[in-house]
Amino acid sequence: MPPLQIAVCGPSTCTDTESTAAREVGRLLAAAGATVLCGGGSGVMAAVAEGASGAGGLVLGIRPGTDRDAVCPGLSAAIYTNMGEARNAILVASADAVIVIGGSWGTLSELALANHRDIPVVSLRGWQVRDADGHAVDASIPALDPSHAVALALAPPIYP
Repeated sequence: MPPLQIAVCGPSTCTDTESTAAREVGRLLAAAGATVLCGGGSGVMAAVAEGASGAGGLVLGIRPGTDRDAVCPGLSAAIYTNMGEARNAILVASADAVIVIGGSWGTLSELALANHRDIPVVSLRGWQVRDADGHAVDASIPALDPSHAVALALAPPIYP
């Protein structure tokens, strides 16, 4: 059986806190032997790639376009989809679980796509989703810190 593939999603423009968390998530996923999937760009994507590759992990970037100069360092390979934001569906469908760090519109789409496909989502300072009546929707498992996020993403009980 191949290693688990964990997608790490977050904004391309992120805070220092989000970047630090993503770097640590990447390092911990690599140390656990998981394959890290990300968008292969800047922000959270670059930080998770840096953390995972620095720990000797396999990191795949699923790119929205074909610009080979727009990829972040640390990728083991890049998949150039030329599909724009539709690449989010490919990224999520390729994952056994998704960790979202922070929030942007693209990250929200990835959270929604994962929920639609019943792929477990762990959130580290990510989106809080509410229904039309203002009630919280159980869209992700909240994590306290990077090690908790990785432990939750790798825990077999969360898989359908």
